[in-house]
Amino acid sequence: MLGRLYEKQNCSASRALELVGERWSLLILRDAIFGGCTRFSQFQKSLGIATNILAKRLEDFVEAGLMDRRTGAAGEQADYVLTRKGLEFKTVIIALTEWGDKWVRPGPIVYCDQSDGKPVEVQLRRAGNGKRADFADVVAALR
Repeated sequence: MLGRLYEKQNCSASRALELVGERWSLLILRDAIFGGCTRFSQFQKSLGIATNILAKRLEDFVEAGLMDRRTGAAGEQADYVLTRKGLEFKTVIIALTEWGDKWVRPGPIVYCDQSDGKPVEVQLRRAGNGKRADFADVVAALR
């Protein structure tokens, strides 16, 4: 984890980076959320990640409450199942993909609503009334 780099930061974004900011972390979560990966071998095959790094990231996710490790039957691999906390990372993956499509290079993946197949996008909404907020109008303020 990146804890030593961010431990003095009083910021939710820096604390979140402690959990998901390591190399490969976002891709592991992406493959769990959208790719259906639950087993070590599935993540390894999908990403080509070194086994020692994958083992550490999965261990970190379990410790942080993003995944649960469910032991398989005798001879079977354990499953790494997303918790509610892990599933809610879906919005971050979609937002990062949108940003990458716009500013880096469009990729082959479009995230869609499964009920009608129409693409979805991340939007900002005002707390309380639910009205859409423009990105340019959003500022940081202390709670």
